[in-house]
Amino acid sequence: MMTPQPAGTRRADIHHRAEQLAAGLPPLLVAAERVAATVSMGVHGRRRVGQGETFWQFRRYESGDSTQLIDWRQSAKSQPVYVRETEWEAAQSVWLWRDGSPSMAYQSSSGVPTKRDRADLLLLALASLLVRGGEHVALLGTGMTPTSGRRMVMRLWSMLEAHGRKQDAQASVPAHELLPRYGRLVMIGDFLSPLDDVRRAISAFANQGIGGYLLQILDPAEETLPFAGRIRFDGTEDEGNVLIGRVESMRDAYLNELARHNHGVQELAKNVGWGYALHHTDRPAEAALLGLFVGLSQKVGE
Repeated sequence: MMTPQPAGTRRADIHHRAEQLAAGLPPLLVAAERVAATVSMGVHGRRRVGQGETFWQFRRYESGDSTQLIDWRQSAKSQPVYVRETEWEAAQSVWLWRDGSPSMAYQSSSGVPTKRDRADLLLLALASLLVRGGEHVALLGTGMTPTSGRRMVMRLWSMLEAHGRKQDAQASVPAHELLPRYGRLVMIGDFLSPLDDVRRAISAFANQGIGGYLLQILDPAEETLPFAGRIRFDGTEDEGNVLIGRVESMRDAYLNELARHNHGVQELAKNVGWGYALHHTDRPAEAALLGLFVGLSQKVGE
């Protein structure tokens, strides 16, 4: 008969194993889980409707799927095992996208993250919150089947890393793809592309009946232009460079143009019934995630 370990010893052992497990995870995933855990304490579960019965598609069985979903007749026709998804299950899925273009690598100082790092953090943290609520999540542009379960966040991170090295993933707006009607799409980026480009991207999805949310991420220096004197600005996306003798002389014109552009992005989202928020990289990620999660939940629950 084994002698039970004292409670203090068990806690120390669990703590040690937890530290070992965390040490094996990428820092970005650890940070995303921490942000998600903080936000989850302040929100309630998302409202859901009952299961639909309209068939949408077959997809391959994945770890975490219930065996009750397996379609044995379809699976018998080929080697892979398939599950049957209804249109409601597909429609309740959330597709995530983040801008991987060169402009997202900008950071005005070492004290703030790059826009891309903050976008990755928020995307993974949002995915973590969604799967905790039983939602199905996928990364737009990868062909990934919307899935749920805790392992999905690790898989999403792996696909984000692999997909980010592809040329088509570096576009400032996502390429259009067919999604199930009434699905949801979250787009995270700086949206500094021409408004016509942003409009075409949003409209292509909205015209399918897709609901969405735009989270615009900017570095604080992009909103204030805190430079002075003679400065050379290098374009991050093949725009070339420009030398300005007195930056402060053009500050007001720049700020007015940026405000006009940002308002335009917000109006594009509003016109198709999508949510919108602006986040600065010097602000807490938790605040942006909470606003995004609550806004998306309200849209889904309406």
